Amino acid sequence: MQSRIVVKIGSSSLTSDEGGLNRDKVHFYANELSALRQNGYQVLLVTSGAVAAGFTTIGYRKRPRVLKEKQAAAAVGQALLMQCYQEAFAHNDIPVAQILLTRADFSNRQRILNALMTVEELLARGVIPVINENDTVAVEELKFGDNDNLSALVANLVKASSLLIITDTDGLYTDDPRKNADAVRIDRVEQISDELYRIAGGSGSSVGTGGMRSKVEAARIAMRGGVPVFVGKVAEPGDLLAAAQNKGKGTYFDTHLHTLPAKKQWVGFHSFPQGKVYVDRGAEAALLEGGKSLLPAGIRKISGDFHPGDVVEVINPDQQLIGRGVVNYAAWQLQAVAGLSTDEVKKRVEVPRIEVIHRDEWMAVD
Repeated sequence: MQSRIVVKIGSSSLTSDEGGLNRDKVHFYANELSALRQNGYQVLLVTSGAVAAGFTTIGYRKRPRVLKEKQAAAAVGQALLMQCYQEAFAHNDIPVAQILLTRADFSNRQRILNALMTVEELLARGVIPVINENDTVAVEELKFGDNDNLSALVANLVKASSLLIITDTDGLYTDDPRKNADAVRIDRVEQISDELYRIAGGSGSSVGTGGMRSKVEAARIAMRGGVPVFVGKVAEPGDLLAAAQNKGKGTYFDTHLHTLPAKKQWVGFHSFPQGKVYVDRGAEAALLEGGKSLLPAGIRKISGDFHPGDVVEVINPDQQLIGRGVVNYAAWQLQAVAGLSTDEVKKRVEVPRIEVIHRDEWMAVD
């Protein structure tokens, strides 16, 4: 079976400083991606750039910030972006296909599985799927942002052998190399720690280098799904192939996890929780250490209006999120039986399964 690689390219790698597509850059990356294909890899591209490509065309002097303006720019720019990709890949006789996704698509299991079937058919036909967020309809609070997280979710969904996130710096450093000449590149990461997040930067931090925190977060998501990640620079011909072959200019995030089943990926990364379930210490231990299901006896309280089949968050006595799962009870049913034994539950409510969350439909957080 061919190795399957997801490549994510951001707006800054595709556009000019003034806005609009830089066709030379697009053609360069198309050639790099084509080289992957020629070396036997199946390739999926997650791309940004629609807003940047479109805002000058419709008369904005600078990149818009108001949602409706960004959506209008994306509506124009997405067509320009795909036209440019089609022209660039045509030089290597490779067809491309456009796939636009939102978080709502990932939260609906049927819709995302339909998208997966489409991707599988495109790959089988030798087509490169070009995936972007559907900026024209996505609302601000549910957006992927810079598509780093989108690329990680796609990599998990298609069970990729690796995710290559292309950026303008050659990996993650111990400090900002633009300000500190003693900063050292971190070549390998096996576990993402709080210290690594601090290095990558965050709100109120001056340490972050080129939006690196969102790339570390994307790496965490991909690693949870068993997908190793490269974050680094592709500037010269052959750099992308080198990155795929473990010889790239950047940081590699290794994983020893096996690929998660599709259902658990959906629970852990794609779904929108509809409520919260608060558990006692015994239930917490059963879920995290015993590999067991969650029973009504371990429930202390609930919040939210959920129904059987919805995803809920599970909170421990320290008010910490410990995981997510598919609930088998409606909120009113669980409220009525919280803390009761299995025998008592059977007397009070009628549910298809006694477990509040079955262990096969449970995902712990890091």
